[in-house]
Order: sequence, then C-alpha cells, then structure tokens
Amino acid sequence: MAAESLPSSVLSRCRGHAWHTMMIMILIVLMMFASSSMRLVNAQTSSSTSNMMVESEVEDVDIDGVSPAPFAEESGLSSGGSSEQDDDVDVCTSKYQQAGVSEFRGKIEPKFEDSVEDWPDAPVFTGNETNVLLIVLDDVGFAHLQPYGGVTNTSRMQSLADSGLIYNNFHTTALCSPSRAAILSSRNHHSVSLGSHALSAMGFPGYNGRIPYSAQEVTKTLQALGWTTYAIGKFDHVPLFQVHQQGPFTYWPTSDGFDHMYCFMAADANNFSPVMWDGHTPIEPFLNKPNYHLSEDLADKAIEQITGHVSINPDRPFFVYWAPGGMHAPHHAPPEYIEMYRGVFDDGWDAAREKIFARQKERGIIPPNTVLTDRIGEIPSWESQTPEDRRMFARQMEAFAGQLHHLDEQIGRIVDTLERTNKLDNTLIMITSDNGSSGEGGLAGSHNEMAVLNGRGLTPMSENMKHFDEWGSEATNNHFHAGWAMAGNTPFKYFKQIVHRGGQADPLIVHWPRGIKNRGNGIRQQYGHIIDIGTTIMDALNLEPFEYIDGVKQQPFEGTSLEYTFNDPNATDQHTRQYYEQFGNRAMYLMEDGVALKAVTIHGNRMPWQIAGTFPFEEDVWELYNITEDFSESRNIAAEYPDLRDKLVDEWDKDAWKYNVYPLYDNLAARVAGAYSIYAPARAESTYYTPGAIRIAEAYSPVVKNKLHNVTAVLNLTASPNGEPVSGVLVACGGLYGGWTFFLRDNTPVYEYNAYNEDRYKITGDSPLPASFVGNVTVVYTPGDFAETGPPDKTGTVQIVVTTEQDGSKVVGTGQVGRTMPSTFSLSETFDVGVDTGTPVSNSYTRLENNDLRYANVLDRVVISLALPDADYTASGIGGSQIG
Repeated sequence: MAAESLPSSVLSRCRGHAWHTMMIMILIVLMMFASSSMRLVNAQTSSSTSNMMVESEVEDVDIDGVSPAPFAEESGLSSGGSSEQDDDVDVCTSKYQQAGVSEFRGKIEPKFEDSVEDWPDAPVFTGNETNVLLIVLDDVGFAHLQPYGGVTNTSRMQSLADSGLIYNNFHTTALCSPSRAAILSSRNHHSVSLGSHALSAMGFPGYNGRIPYSAQEVTKTLQALGWTTYAIGKFDHVPLFQVHQQGPFTYWPTSDGFDHMYCFMAADANNFSPVMWDGHTPIEPFLNKPNYHLSEDLADKAIEQITGHVSINPDRPFFVYWAPGGMHAPHHAPPEYIEMYRGVFDDGWDAAREKIFARQKERGIIPPNTVLTDRIGEIPSWESQTPEDRRMFARQMEAFAGQLHHLDEQIGRIVDTLERTNKLDNTLIMITSDNGSSGEGGLAGSHNEMAVLNGRGLTPMSENMKHFDEWGSEATNNHFHAGWAMAGNTPFKYFKQIVHRGGQADPLIVHWPRGIKNRGNGIRQQYGHIIDIGTTIMDALNLEPFEYIDGVKQQPFEGTSLEYTFNDPNATDQHTRQYYEQFGNRAMYLMEDGVALKAVTIHGNRMPWQIAGTFPFEEDVWELYNITEDFSESRNIAAEYPDLRDKLVDEWDKDAWKYNVYPLYDNLAARVAGAYSIYAPARAESTYYTPGAIRIAEAYSPVVKNKLHNVTAVLNLTASPNGEPVSGVLVACGGLYGGWTFFLRDNTPVYEYNAYNEDRYKITGDSPLPASFVGNVTVVYTPGDFAETGPPDKTGTVQIVVTTEQDGSKVVGTGQVGRTMPSTFSLSETFDVGVDTGTPVSNSYTRLENNDLRYANVLDRVVISLALPDADYTASGIGGSQIG
C-alpha cells in the first residue's frame, strides 16, 4: 500500500515514527545483503557440497501451539507484511503500547547548552487513584460465611460486609479454573478456552486450556497504565504441563499482567508444606518453620508487598489478587482452631441447614418467601448414621470450620494493614469464591481426597477412623462428607460442578468507603456473575479497556459492570442473560419483563464424587425454575410450562454456539488422555539430569502408572567424601498422600510405592553397594492384574537390577506392589530427581534428612524408559481426572 493511499489521520500519527522506521528498514536490508553474501561465499568455497541445497528453507515454527501466521492475522498484519485496516485503527502503535512510551520531542545539538531536554513520559499519580484487593476464596459456598448465615466465625469478613455491600444473587462457573480465568478476563470461560479444568482440555476453541492472546486479563491494562500488580496464592488456570521452571511462561501470572507473583499453581496445596513459586523460582517456604501455615504465609506476603509499595511508591496505585488455598481440600488448620469447634457440629448437617436457613431469613440475605430445599436423595439423613459415623463426620466439619476461622483472621490482618497505611478508604475490596461448596469428598469424606479423584468411591470408615485424632493436620489430605457441602450451600441443593444454584451461587462482599455511599446493611439483589468482576474493576477505576494489547485485537468484555448497584440498591438488573456449562451440566438464566427464569439439567444425573461414566446428552432432563418467585430453586415447574422450558433450552443453544461451548463430550478420562497426548506425549526414553530436574508437575512427568517401565539411576559412589555411605533420593514422584520413590539408604537401593498413605510397599536391595560402585541401578516395574481391593487398584512386580561394566547385570531385589493409584498421586506434589521436594513419599527420610543428593556428585542422571508398543496410552489406560 503506498503511503499516499493511507488516510491522512493515520499518516499524521505515523510521521513521528518515520525516521525510526526508515533506520530499521535500512538495517534489515543491510542484514539481508550480508546474509546473502555469506551464503554465496559458502557456496563458492564448499565444492564438495555443490550439488546440495545452499540456502535452507525457513519453516514456520509452532511455538506453544500458536503458529506465526494465525497470530499475524489476529494482529491485523498478514504474513506478506501488509494489510488493510479501518481508518480509526492506529497502524503504528496501540494505546496499550503507548503506555509508558514516548518520542523524543526535545532538541539535540553538539553542545549541551544548545540542546533541549525532553524526558520520557511516565505515569503521574496523585495518590487518590483507587487500589484494588480482589480476594478469591476456594470452594466456599453461599452459606459458609457469617454474613450469609454461616455457623463459622468469620467476623473480619462480617465487619467488611457491615460497612460495605453483600450480594445475594451472584454466580460463578461452578468450577475453580474456569472461574479464575473468567474473573480476571471478564469473559465467559468458554470464550477464554477454559470450558473446564485445563487438564481435561480438548482441541476446540472453548476447551484447549490456553487463554487466547485476544482475551488478556484486566491486569494487563492496569499494569500498562501504572498500577503495580501482585498475584498471591492459587493460580491454577495455568496448564500444569507448563508448571516448571524452564517455561514457557506464556500463561503464568508474569505474562498475565502481574509484576509480582507468589503462587501455587495447582488445584490445591498442602497448607503445611506447600510447593510455591516466587516468580519463576520454585521455593519451599515451610522449611525450618515448624508452625508454618499457608494462609498466614500468603497474608504475610500481601502485607509485605503492600507496606513496601506504599513506602516506596506511596502515590502509585496497586492491584492485589489474593487467592488462598482455603477452603479447598485439604482442610488444614492449626490444632487450636479445630478445637474451637469441638462439638459444634454434633447435631449434623440437617440441623446445620435449618440453623443457617433461619439466620439467612433473619438477616434478610434471602427473600422472606424462600423455601429450604429438600435434602437430595443421594445424601443420607444425619439420624440414619451410626454413632461412630456421626463422630467422624462431625470431626470433618470441625477441621473445615477451624481452617475457615483461621483464614478469616488472615484477611483481617491484610485489612488492618490497609488501614495502618491509610489506604483502606480508597481500596476497592471484593471477596468472592470460585464455586459452591464441594461434594467431591463423597458420601464418607476421606482422610485422602485422592481416593475419590482416582475413582475409588467411598473411603472405608475404618481407614478414616485411623486418622480421627490427627484430622486436619498434615497427616491427612482430608475432605468432608458431601452432606456438609450441602449445608454450606444452604438454602440451595447440589454442589460444585453442578449448575443448580448450589454449585454456582456464591458470596460477594464489596467494601469501598470512598466509592460507596450509605454503607452498612447494604444487601444487593441484582443478578451478577463472575465475568462481571473485571468489568466492575475497570469501571470503578474509570478506565477503558484497550482495543489492542501487544498488537492483538481484544475480544470485547462479556461481563456487566456491577458499579451501577453500588449506590442504588433498587437499580434494575442489567445482567439479564447467562448460560452455564460444566462437565455437561447446563443451565440458562434469562430475565424478561422483570421475571427471571432458569432452565437447568444435571448431565447423566452424575454427582461430583462420581468421576466415571458417559451418558447420552439427549436423554438429560431439563428442569425449570421461576427464580423471581423461587429463590432457592425448590419447585420444578417444567411440567407446567414446557414451552418456557423449551424456549430457554433453545436460548442456551444459541449461547453455546456464540461462546464456543460445543462440542459437548463427557468422557473425562478420554479428555485427560487427549490433553496428555498433545501437551505431554509419552516418550520412549526420558533423561533427567541433576541438579536442575526438580519441581516438574506430575502431569508433565513420565506416564508410568500401571505401565511396563524401567527407572535407571547412573551412579558414582566414589564421589562420596571419605567413602561415606550415601543416603538420599534418586528420583521421586508424589508425596505423603501417594507416590513412588527410588532412593539409597546407606548405599542400599530401595524402591517404595505409597498407595493413598494407607499401604506402602518397599522393595530393598539385598546388600549395600560398595563405596567403589560406578554403574547403573535400575527399577524394572511390571504391571499386574487388579488388586484384591478391586478396580481401579492394580498390582505390580518390582525388580532392582545393578549393572556395572565389569560384572554386568544382577537382580538384587524383588517384591510386589499390592495396589496402585491409577490416575494421580497429588494435585500439587511434583516429580523430582536427586531430591524429594514437598512432603516425602517415604517415611524412611524427611525433607531435610537423608533426602537431597543434588549436589553430592554421586548421581549424574536418571533415565526412564517406557515400553511404548505394549503400553496403553488411551483414555482407559490413563484414567481418572483432576478436578479443581
């Protein structure tokens, strides 16, 4: 396109770049000339290759699944280097790119006194700009918090509610990763490719698990305009296949507009021994801290960052995204907090629902005509439980309440810091959750939540009772009975994953003294959704979204700002239409003429503790509720108004096409297997070198579960000082709650398999390796049949083989693995070579003793070999799912 053909408005914007652009073009031409000349010289001086191709073809390289050509098209630039654009689009730069960047407008002469200085532009702040503290709780249901009628003491959040606003009609996506992607992008979860958890991704726009460049989070805008941005806590919409220190970091907080990150990037965390990331550096903050707790650490980090910020840049605004591990399982709390609730829940979940419901009505949180929904048939009555069962189930809720109480106090510490630094009045605080309370603990609860996620179903009461006294400590990876989740979602029915209100109606507390008038007792009943949060923040800060970010045109926000409700409790609803879909569960909310209707279906009537099975979508039964008259979804009116039901189903279908919801596919095991095959394909042989091969997400580690495989450690024990016996880890995957480890104990090789922290199988070499040993030690694992405990548990046979150049190979140990974990050992523990980070897989060593061999020079590398032709890497072979 000739310059003369450009619109004059565009030309005027580009002239300032003309000299700079011309110089770059000259440099490029010179480089091309030099490159061509070099190729000519090479061709002339290499007669032996005269018949070979001189110039190599440069192919498009697919980086992280995004090829250059589509990206260029998104940017408005074709691969040919020219494009046509609308007259009002700045082809030189974008508003985002201009932030903090400016041309030199001064004058340069040979002498300083004849020159005119012009300093680069920088954001100028007055100190009156609004700060943001966005708190995203985990698995906290509508009724868990004290302001919403909850039994647990959450007085610090109650205080914020008392002087702020409470929303009783706010909703989420019903699952963690999708909600967390939606809240920061202000777009529907399928619009940003997080239709479900990233590990159950599919190769379709709504499900590939990668937030597109065209849907950047609001923090990118805030960062560009000068807000300092902090991500603290859970950030699990990063694909686990990329959670390691070598990158790429495309979807990490540091690429999503956050200047600082202190995070765990998994569905949950061990609150006593979390594996964290400080920037791109893996850390273990609990080491040498016997009283460590994650919630306190995250609060400490927020306080550290806020006080540092206001001390160094007091006028610059900040944005803090604070996402604790609570209240996702495991429900870990300091023991004194659990004891505070001893006996409080002895009356059971039915009585708790009645008590909470009465409080909700008394406080006006729910409409006066609200009906408490019936206990669903899958949940037994409290009265039907044996005395021993009741004792165990009450203990499960005591641990949950203790953790929530403790978490509330940490939020209070952050708020106190805002007040101490004179930032409270002008900080917009928003507190919400990512989904309803979780029923993933099943119909018995479990001392180890991985039991349900591996498809085992009920944890035997005998196993749970072994951990009664230590419930809520690090000895447990505990989850509660789904009956308690039902109580936490009062007055609604159902749970997280399900898109009835029990799964997606959540608390929202807003506190902003400078922006909200007539504060206190401010219950807001307008409909809201988690995609509204980002838009609300932008409106409250009086900011407009950038049309382009990093050269990529941005998708419009899909949320509706809630700012219109801040000072008008009677404002007419503006968010009047919202679809839902999660694991095939679907719903459509539609408000017309002041009447809100909702059609909803549970796909295959599958409950959250049932992770297996596929069901025909066309056989799903859609229900219909008049939300205006029936706040709790207690009365299904589909039979009375089938035409209205069918209308909403049709409207859902329209939105499904609009927002990339299709195709629907409910085989979670196949989806997980498909994601593995693309993002972490099995390799016949993988080699890991010390000391750098650590903190690799289990999802990105070799897929050895129930597969024929070898694990070989290449050793040189002569490097041990003075010939001292060596004790330490060669390679490990998982942790206290399940995994496998291969280690040396006083030069003796040992393989141990830890099944659910219930059964441990240890195979030990028949004698120590000599101090002069230089060679290989190999574990040969052969999968067996189903275990005595039945599917999905399987068995295995292990041989330990020692190989040296002089003596060849010799079997030094043989043993059986009586049961295995087919899907996943942990949602957060990792694969490590030369050390076992996080919690130890084996009780034979600790994190700090007889563990770390990375710098001992005795272990060079570990090689893992898989018998790929005989291995089953299909859906049934990998199995299970990881749900956040």
